[in-house]
Amino acid sequence: MSSPRRRSRLTVSQGLVLTLGLAAWSMPVWAQVPIASHPSGLTFDSLEFEPPVADEYRHTLSNGVVVFVVEDHTLPLVNVGVTIRTGSYLEPPGKTGVAGLTGGQLRAGGTAKFTASEFDDEVAFLAAQIGSSIGGTSGSARFNCLTKDLNVTLELFFGMLRHPRFEQARLDLAKRRSLQGMQRRNDSTAGIERREWARLMRGEHFSTEPTTRQSIESITREDLIAFHRRYYHPGGFIFAVSGDVTPEEILPELEAWMADWPAETASVPPVPVPSDAPSPGIYLVDKADVNQGRVAIGHLGTGRDNPNRHALIIMNDILGGGGFSSRLMSRIRSDEGLAYSVYTRFGLGTYYDGVFRTGFQSRSETVARASSIVIEEIERIRSEPVSEAELRISKTSFIETFTRNFSSTSSTASLFVANEYTGRDSEYLARYRDRINAVSGDDVLRVAREYLKPNELVILVVGDLSTIEQGDPDNPEYSLDSLSDGPITRIPLPDPYTMEYPAQP
Repeated sequence: MSSPRRRSRLTVSQGLVLTLGLAAWSMPVWAQVPIASHPSGLTFDSLEFEPPVADEYRHTLSNGVVVFVVEDHTLPLVNVGVTIRTGSYLEPPGKTGVAGLTGGQLRAGGTAKFTASEFDDEVAFLAAQIGSSIGGTSGSARFNCLTKDLNVTLELFFGMLRHPRFEQARLDLAKRRSLQGMQRRNDSTAGIERREWARLMRGEHFSTEPTTRQSIESITREDLIAFHRRYYHPGGFIFAVSGDVTPEEILPELEAWMADWPAETASVPPVPVPSDAPSPGIYLVDKADVNQGRVAIGHLGTGRDNPNRHALIIMNDILGGGGFSSRLMSRIRSDEGLAYSVYTRFGLGTYYDGVFRTGFQSRSETVARASSIVIEEIERIRSEPVSEAELRISKTSFIETFTRNFSSTSSTASLFVANEYTGRDSEYLARYRDRINAVSGDDVLRVAREYLKPNELVILVVGDLSTIEQGDPDNPEYSLDSLSDGPITRIPLPDPYTMEYPAQP
């Protein structure tokens, strides 16, 4: 007769055999396929994906407001966002910063029903997220909540949208923070580069003046109320709704919340188009307390509706937009070790031409050398065809990652709203992959020759100029003044509160 311990061991052993047998029997098909000896031997089925069509999710309320509803009942969560036809370009003269403060204080400043702190508590109690903001050419407000809390969150949301309190104490706090931010305007080379690059590309006074101590201190609660009253109404709204909700549920709710809210019909002024053209040359900003130079090189790009846009996307990707597979990353980082990262962007502007830009950081001594390589590669892609491997990798990356645009119902709804807001061609998404796939090596060479303009390059360098100008003693043939035939201009740092630049010596 077996002992209890012996019987236990037999039982465990038998159970283990049974478990392994069941595991083998239930092993998924993919686990039974032989594993390739090398990644190059892996094969995959072709990706089959048809992008959703915006019109199938588009609804129009009785007041003319467009609502996109994309359902996802996986989790009991609902996302609601509204894009508002407004922007900082609409700020009144002398009130620079009023749009940003209006967008932020819409959420932070309470509502007619709740003080700011009470509103915060209500949102926190629901474990919801509610936010609002205004950017350069649009405003937005959004919330995320549990499905069961949708009605009460909608009440809070529309209370914020329609009846903001703009509590004075919160506004004062936001203004103080803005002034504190101004104090640090010249601390970061990234911030300096971003500011000066915008001035070089668009001119000093395009669209809106920079905020100053005077403009921020002049903004009152009444200014926020006036800006809100002018632009926040259903006539300027487009809604994106996604998650655990159906059109039959959400559309009547939106109708009810806007039933007695007049939809203004007066059109909003269009986004202005810059009139200044960049002046080619080298522009230097001295920042003596850093050991790396930050560099931006480029010129104006083109518009998003340009018929060559798909070839430009591929060209930019091969040159520097494709990360480690790009030419610039391979040469400047991998081969020469001159920068941790380097990128290019060829801007396809929505309202006006975008900007072509290359950017990187390098040790002060090697700034000129790395910049020379950038210009060499711009010339090379204009003078010789790209390889078949480069073309295949680039095109495949865009085609295979196209589905990321629709990775969630929230991103899908937001994409539909963005296209509706800016009036993008409805066929763009449907034909995107075919048009990318049709790009040839000849197309890449043609657009590179037409749209990359070495003679028009603006070169901006921010860093310790005394070290940068000395160059690399191991490679003395590289120097800043050899990068361009244009003039070399020094840009002094402005007063951070007034944004007034000292006179040039």
